[in-house]
Amino acid sequence: MFSWIFNEYPSFVKQDHRRFVSQETGNLYIAKVELSDVGNYTCVVTNTVTKTRVQGPPTPLVLRSDGVMGEYEPKIEVQFPELVHGAKGSTVKLECFALGNPVPSISWRRVDGVPFARKVDTRKVSGVLDLPYFQQEDAGTYECVAENSRGLNTVKGKLSFYAPPHLIEKPQDVQKSIDDSLVWECKATGKPKPSYRWMKNGENLEPTEERVQVANGALSISRLTLADVGMYQCVAGNKHGEVYSNAELRVIAVAPDFSSTPVRSQTLVKEGGDVLIECKPKMSPWGIISWKKTAEPLRESNR
Repeated sequence: MFSWIFNEYPSFVKQDHRRFVSQETGNLYIAKVELSDVGNYTCVVTNTVTKTRVQGPPTPLVLRSDGVMGEYEPKIEVQFPELVHGAKGSTVKLECFALGNPVPSISWRRVDGVPFARKVDTRKVSGVLDLPYFQQEDAGTYECVAENSRGLNTVKGKLSFYAPPHLIEKPQDVQKSIDDSLVWECKATGKPKPSYRWMKNGENLEPTEERVQVANGALSISRLTLADVGMYQCVAGNKHGEVYSNAELRVIAVAPDFSSTPVRSQTLVKEGGDVLIECKPKMSPWGIISWKKTAEPLRESNR
């Protein structure tokens, strides 16, 4: 943060319609210098995190004795760029200040005629236009108007909206059986629209088999094998950054087990009737099922 000491600390220059300190360059501007402005000025740079300060050498301001400056139209000395990129949710600050005699007034407007949102405190607007919590609807072309009785000057600049990726749907840890299928969804918002890629165990996943597909952020794997086990990572990115989400895939192999779905030990049926005896063992991968009657293997027949 930039500020200026007037003569001695702690007397700091107070910004008003005549005096302006640019937080972009640190320069001090005074429109229509008065006798009370004569003195020594010292630039102070403050680290907003550590609160430490560094100050430069004093700079004297002396009034010339060879005449008085006549009236002239505003000359804009501080202006914002022609294109300003604003991040979603950030506070965008536009600077504009003009020299002139009489001292110019500074006003702001949107070129499309849309009024400022209520979040913009127009009572404080002068050399700096604050746009808090920047959103898509705040994007557009803005104009600064500097005006006095001798004329006016304007500058324009466009504010564009961007948003780093933000994940709204993430893959979750999952356990699957061999030969099962897997679909992981990964979705993110952002402007420009994010692109997606997947990684497995820290390396880019390049599908080399038809059973592995990546489309619109979704990863699908059919006919799972033990080789598919690992830690997967979805990466969503645009030119303003990347976001990551991790998920673990576990693939299990299970020997046939009847403990949870046992075959009924006895089934009653009428002579000449039909009967269904279910056999649903838990196993992975799925195996071959055969039947025996007493000790003799059963074969399919038309009965």
